[in-house]
Amino acid sequence: MSDAPVVAVRGEAYREVAPELARFTVTVSARDRDRETTLTRLAERAAAVRVLLDAAGPVVERRENGQLRVWPETRRSGERVVAYHGSVTTAVTVADFTALGELMLRLADQDQVEVAGPWWALRPDSPAYREARHAAIADALARAREYAEALGARVTALVELADTGLAAAPPMLAKAAYARAGDAPPELELDPQPQPVQAAVEARFTISEPVLG
Repeated sequence: MSDAPVVAVRGEAYREVAPELARFTVTVSARDRDRETTLTRLAERAAAVRVLLDAAGPVVERRENGQLRVWPETRRSGERVVAYHGSVTTAVTVADFTALGELMLRLADQDQVEVAGPWWALRPDSPAYREARHAAIADALARAREYAEALGARVTALVELADTGLAAAPPMLAKAAYARAGDAPPELELDPQPQPVQAAVEARFTISEPVLG
């Protein structure tokens, strides 16, 4: 077996699959000359955001409180504080895309709230990754068989298989469109972005003795 001819190939697979998650951030801000007033307003606005997220129920799969920032605003000529600023950011993960636009608009309608996103992604354990790996192995075997056939031989055994990496595109920002007609509530149309998934393997196979000439 060790003296058998060997063919080395690379197998690749590329897929574009529907996203499984959408992530966006909600940032509440406050500003006032008095520090305590700034903190109070910030807490109240953050609480209002929490109420809306709680009301969304299972639509919100996960939420994480991010960075809290409180800083003074000073005059250029010295250290005299003229106002205090504060902000709190919450990262929200949603799996139900049908309710995503409505939820984002409700949050954006709050006082001193900034909403950014969504960014589309796959779950870390998405079946798409497994399917891509299987497809890459199948591609490697198909290539090995093609080379063997061209030599008048056939693939006999696998010698080595190496995973060269599984790649997924970074989260992609959605395309959004707002529409308002008269007194009707605003609507937000979101186009989920397909997620590219790519897998590659390197494989070595033994083949039967080639028929040359």
